[in-house]
Amino acid sequence: MPSNYSQPLNQPKNILILGGTIESRKLAEKLVDDPNFRVITSLAGRTNLILKIPGELRIGGFGGIQGLIEYLQRAQIDFLIDATHPFATQISHNAAIAAQSLGIPHLVLVRKPWQREREDNWLEVEKMEEAAKIAFNYGKVLLTIGRQQLEYFAENPKSPNKITWFLIRSIEAPNIQILNSQILLERPPFSLESEKELLIKHQIEAIVSKNSGGTETYHKILAARELRIPIIMVQR
Repeated sequence: MPSNYSQPLNQPKNILILGGTIESRKLAEKLVDDPNFRVITSLAGRTNLILKIPGELRIGGFGGIQGLIEYLQRAQIDFLIDATHPFATQISHNAAIAAQSLGIPHLVLVRKPWQREREDNWLEVEKMEEAAKIAFNYGKVLLTIGRQQLEYFAENPKSPNKITWFLIRSIEAPNIQILNSQILLERPPFSLESEKELLIKHQIEAIVSKNSGGTETYHKILAARELRIPIIMVQR
């Protein structure tokens, strides 16, 4: 169904950015000073620690595909830009369908995944559940997966005599409690030296990570490479 509610030619075009990444923030910064655009950034609202984003800001979900369609119509959105996290597959799916149904131009910013180097020791898996099963074979594990999907690490599926300790790094405290763990609240970016210091200090034996790509957290990959620490890498 073609869009029939675009602004007149002399009015700014309404751009909705589905954000939550550094790329979305940089994009908003570039567009907000252009008088031809009205920029709205939408965040899922999973964290209360929101960095200042130029332009207008909305927080919270849309209520599925239909809810997103209704918002696009109500806000008279002319362009939809998906700049969400590479693992935010549901909202990307909904955005594609909503934009197509309304005939709205739809741009997706795709962050390249990290590429495995010869010196890397990656244990590549498709699902977080698989990553958790492997993680319980190690004594001390750094979890760098955010607050989502921590439930897979809450209960050791193996012998209770073998205890795995988790260092959970997140921007905000998790909603789920993992008994044998320590919470580390930090926001990226992280330097190579700080990552190496963290791994050595806590005697980390393995890292669990999503292959989210980008530069803000890539130094953990370099640190693990230098220290020969395996990474249980969840692929897209």
